Amino acid sequence: MVYIFGHKNPDTDSVTSAIVLANLKNKLGIKAKPCMLGDINKESKFVLDHFGVEYPKLIDNVKTQVKDLNYEKIEGIAPDHSIFYAYKMMEQDNIKMLPIVSKQNKLLGIITMKDIAMDLIKGDIYYLKTKLENIVDDLECEVLVSNDKEIEGRISVISFYRDTLMKRDIINEDTIVIVGDRYDIIDYAIDCRAKLIIVTGGKNIPQNIIEKAKSNNVNVILTKNDTYSVSKHIDSCNYVHSIMRTEGVIKFEEDEYLEDIKDELANNVNSNYPVVTKDNKFLGLISRRHILKPKRKEVILVDHNEYGQSVEGLKEAKILEIVDHHKIGDISTNDPISFRNAPVGSTCTIVFNMYKEYGIEIDKKMAGVMLSGIVSDTLLLSSPTTTNVDRQVVKELNQILKLELKDYAMEMFKAGTSLEGQSIEEIFHEDFKEFNIEGNKVGIGQVFTLDIDGVFDRKNDFEEFMDEFCTEEEFFLVILVITDILNKGSYILCKGSNTDLIGKAFEKPFAQGMFVEGVVSRKKQVVPRIIEAIKNM
Repeated sequence: MVYIFGHKNPDTDSVTSAIVLANLKNKLGIKAKPCMLGDINKESKFVLDHFGVEYPKLIDNVKTQVKDLNYEKIEGIAPDHSIFYAYKMMEQDNIKMLPIVSKQNKLLGIITMKDIAMDLIKGDIYYLKTKLENIVDDLECEVLVSNDKEIEGRISVISFYRDTLMKRDIINEDTIVIVGDRYDIIDYAIDCRAKLIIVTGGKNIPQNIIEKAKSNNVNVILTKNDTYSVSKHIDSCNYVHSIMRTEGVIKFEEDEYLEDIKDELANNVNSNYPVVTKDNKFLGLISRRHILKPKRKEVILVDHNEYGQSVEGLKEAKILEIVDHHKIGDISTNDPISFRNAPVGSTCTIVFNMYKEYGIEIDKKMAGVMLSGIVSDTLLLSSPTTTNVDRQVVKELNQILKLELKDYAMEMFKAGTSLEGQSIEEIFHEDFKEFNIEGNKVGIGQVFTLDIDGVFDRKNDFEEFMDEFCTEEEFFLVILVITDILNKGSYILCKGSNTDLIGKAFEKPFAQGMFVEGVVSRKKQVVPRIIEAIKNM
C-alpha cells in the first residue's frame, strides 16, 4: 500500500491532490490510499461532501511498525494436537517455537523445543491424556475397537505373565496397556476393562478378541511398531497444551513501532516472538533478523517537500514520488524518485496533467475535487500564483462539471472561512506551516475569511496566543496572515524576536493588524519577502 498525503494542517489543495493522485495510481494498478496529516477543515469538508467523496484516512506518522516487517506468516496449532505433532511441525518449518491458538486463532500460549526436551526429562512418562486420534496418528495405528474419543490413564508396558498380573492387580479401568501379540494378556486386559490396549508388532488379532473388546467397551488399536518404540514415544501423544507456556510470553502487536520493540528483540534470549492483533489474534513470528532490513512504508508527498511540514517518521519511510508547486525544500532520498515541481497555482493542476499523460479519463467526482483544489489555492484564479495553465485546467474541468463557477467558489469560500465555533488555537493552526529561513525557525499561518470583523474582535486574544506559542516552541518569528477574500489583501499579525522585519518585508511601518493590499499568497508574496528581509537584517 502506498500512502499519499499533503502537509500538516491540510488545506483544500493538499487534501484534494492526495485524493485525485491516489485515484490515478489505483487506475494504473498501484494500490494507493489518500491520507491527511490533520483534521479536515471546513472548506475541504464542504468540497468532499458536495461531490460525495470519502474523506482521506487521518494518520499521524509513517514510522515502521511490526506489520510492515516481513515476519514469518506461519499458522499456529490447536491445543488438542499432540506434543509429537508440534515437534514435527517445528522440525518441518525449521523453527524452535510454535504458537498454540484457539479456534478463533487467538494466542493461548507457546511451545519451544526446550519445553519438549524438558518434558522428556522431567515429565510424568506414565500418564497420558489425549485424543485417541492423536495416538493413532502419532504411532501409526489401525483402530480395531473405538469407544472413547479421549483417552486418559496410566501407561503400563506389560512384560509379566498373566498370573503375575492378576496377583499384582496392575491393570484396571484407567490403564493404557502396551503389549505384543500375547493374546492371553490382551484377553485379561479386556476382562479388566482397560482404558486402551495398544497391540504392537502388527500381527492380526483374532476376531473373537475384537468382539470381546467391543462388548466390554475397551478401546483397541494395532501398530506395526515394536513395543520399545511405542513405549518410548507414547507420552509425546499427550495434548500439547499440557506443556505449553502461558505466563511471561513476550509477544508484539502488529501496530507497535519498531523503535519501541528493538531493544527487547535485541536483548531477549528467545529467537522468535509471536505477532498478534490488538484483540490477540495470532499472525506470525518475528525474530531479530527481521529488523535488520525492515520493509519501510511507501509514501508519495503532495503539496509539500519539507520535513518540517510533513509527517512524523518520514525519514523511516520510502518516498516514491513528490508532486508539488512550492519551492524546493530539504527532503532528500537515497534513491532517484519522480519529482514533479512546477510553478503553477495548485498541486491539482499538476495532477490533472498527469491524468492527461497517462490517458486516464477524469470522472465527475475527481473533476469536482480537482477543480476545487485549484480554485481554493488560487482564490478563484485571482492569486498572483495563478498561471495560464491553471486557467486552462479549470476551463477543461468545468466542461465536465458545468458549474456556475463564481457561485460555487463563493459558496465554497463561505463554508470554509466561517470561524464560528472555532477557538483561537484552531483558527491559527488551520493552515500553519513551519519554515527554516537562514537557520531561523519561522512559522506562518494563513486564514482566508469573509468575516474580517469576526477576527479583529478577537485580535488581542490572537496576539496573546501567538506570543505564548512563539516562546514555547522557540520560533524566531510567528506570523498570521489574515486574508480578506473580497478586498484582495491581507492583515498581518506577528510575534517574535524582531517584528520590525515585517515592516521591512512589506515596505511600511509595522503595526499589529496592518493591511497589505494585494498580498494574498503566502507562497509567492509573503515567504519570499520574509526570506529577503531576514537575509538583509
